[in-house]
This record gives sequence, C-alpha cells and structure tokens, in this order.
Amino acid sequence: MRIFDGKKEAQRILVQLKSRIKKEKLSPSLAVLLVGRNPESLIYIRNKKIAAKKVGIKVIISKFRKNIGEKKVIAKIKEFNNNSSIDGIIVQLPLPEKFDTSKIINAIDFKKDVDGFCQKNRELLKKSKPYFFPVLPWAIFTVLKHISGLEDKKIIALVNSDIFGKTIKVFFERKGIKIEYLLKNKNKFSKLKSADIIISVKGLPRFIKADMIKKNAALIDAGIRIVNGKIVGDVDKEGMQEKASFLTPVPGGLGPLTVALLLTNVYLASKRKNNSKIG
Repeated sequence: MRIFDGKKEAQRILVQLKSRIKKEKLSPSLAVLLVGRNPESLIYIRNKKIAAKKVGIKVIISKFRKNIGEKKVIAKIKEFNNNSSIDGIIVQLPLPEKFDTSKIINAIDFKKDVDGFCQKNRELLKKSKPYFFPVLPWAIFTVLKHISGLEDKKIIALVNSDIFGKTIKVFFERKGIKIEYLLKNKNKFSKLKSADIIISVKGLPRFIKADMIKKNAALIDAGIRIVNGKIVGDVDKEGMQEKASFLTPVPGGLGPLTVALLLTNVYLASKRKNNSKIG
C-alpha cells in the first residue's frame, strides 16, 4: 500500500509561497472565526497558524462561545469584510448545530472567501473560473493526480453536507472526472465495494474497514477526530495493508496539503488587492 506524504507536498508549496510573498513584498492576512472549542477545530487552527508564520501570513483569530448568537458572528464577518487590511476570511467548521452554516458562510465577501465555499464562489465554479478554488476539493484532486488512469476510475465520496458534496462534484466534473457522493444517513455503504477510489470526509473514527472496500481501492481520508488523545481518521488502517493500494494517512496526509492550499488562496487575495491599488 502506497502512503501519500502530505507533509512533503505541503512543504513544497509553502517554500514557493514564502518566496513569492517576500519577492512581491506582500503582507497577507487571514481572519479565522472559531465558535466553541471543538478539539479538531483547535488542531486545524493551530496548524494554520504555524504554517502561516513560516510563509509570512498574519493570522487573526476571533473566538466566540458556542452559545453566542448567530447575528454577532455575522456582524464580525461583516466587520472583516469591510476591513481592507484583511485579505481572507474563514469560518472554522463544524459550527455548533444551532447555527445555519450556509447563512454564516454566505456572509463572507466572495473576494475574501479563501475556503471557496460561499454561494457566489460555488456559482462561479459552475459557470466559469471561481474567484477562489475550494480548498478541500482542490487538495483532494492534487492527491488524486498521483493515481494513474484517474478518468476511468469509479469515485465515491462520503460527505456530511450537501453543500460540500455538490461542490466537490462540480469541481471534479470541471476536470473531466465523474464522482458520486453519498450523504449521511441517506445511502447504504454497500456501494463502496464497487468504488476504485473512496473519499471520506465524515469524521467517524476508523469506520471504513477492510471488508467494506474492493481489492486495491485507493483511500482518501479527510476525516479527523480525537480519540483517547490521538488524532485518527475515517479509515481503520488495520487490515488495509493487504487490501488498499493507496492511502492518505491521518495525521500527515490531506491536512497539511489543505492548509498549504488555503494559504495559497490568502496569498492570491493579497496579490489581487495589491495589484488593484497599483492599477
């Protein structure tokens, strides 16, 4: 089984990013909104801060209690939208269940939506070139380019939200690749037996077992949970050595690459702003 080295791929991107930011004399900044203290979210934010510091991107974090009102979160987003010193904005997901995630994400100015998931950017993804490519589908596609004969593979994605499912489907179709996504509690996982490539973004610790997949399937694990103090993914690695042909490990697989591509979007936002000032 081939193991994808996400840290190595991310490092390559970050080195280039640092060079470009320095050469172009940019001062990119990213605003992160965190609601509650989800342990996985805290890890993501920590990793973003570490990588951002390496390349010269400033990170501003706004923390809210999980019982905060939706209006106050949106008000903070609008404040960042109107702040010319802020180049990119992300809301760290998942949000507490009481929140309307779509409403919150869509409050972000699409020119600062560096995650690429607001409605405007998703519409642009369908019609033309989006202002930003959505980061997680971009990271997944970057990994899949390491698999030969991709166009002929049957790909199934396990997702927790229809928004992400539709976004990844459109993203891949733009690349000439068909993908099917299965939503939580709406499909049986028996379909996985027919998949050449399985993408899982569910955050269900080790739920994908060896007997659920076909021989030589490739596994893209984008789930993350903290179990007994350890970071684990959706794939149960035990037994996969003789069954799967390819795996993105957790940690060290898709996560570092996703962070590097997010920071790439922050750099692009800063560059566009700088060019508009010059023009």
